[in-house]
Amino acid sequence: IVLKQLGYAIDELTLDKRTTLGIDIGCSLLAWNFFNFDIIQTHHGRTTPTMVGYKMANDKRIAIAYMGDGGGYAIGLQSLLHAAFRNDPITVILVNNENYAMTGGQVAPTTETGIVTTTTPKGKPSAFGPGFRGPELVKNISRDNAFIARVSVSQPEILKLNLKKAI
Repeated sequence: IVLKQLGYAIDELTLDKRTTLGIDIGCSLLAWNFFNFDIIQTHHGRTTPTMVGYKMANDKRIAIAYMGDGGGYAIGLQSLLHAAFRNDPITVILVNNENYAMTGGQVAPTTETGIVTTTTPKGKPSAFGPGFRGPELVKNISRDNAFIARVSVSQPEILKLNLKKAI
């Protein structure tokens, strides 16, 4: 749903000739099958720094980093936070799956208390704390009025509008 709305947003903004999408080997791996513009595949958790470097070398391009909660809020959190703090001119789209969906549904940083996953068959214990709130953390460290939004896939049109604002 997110990738479909991203495609619509890029088409409506007529940016396909200027856009490069970075995807990691996690939940976004197969995105290269859906688009007819430049795509860079990165290692898991390295999409944000890859796209920051790409944008530095190609400042006229629209650089979008697309990843799941594992790539952004686990292994890639440090890179995400530094990019937000520096206010790097890229768009980061981070999909909260609430589990590691591509590798069997294990508990993730964003998994809410009580949710059953393959690694928490009795539900995520409350001792682990609530699900990680990524947008709220990023908002606290970002500068210069960066656009930060939390949107649900249950409202695709609102999702598309927010993707257009982010880009």
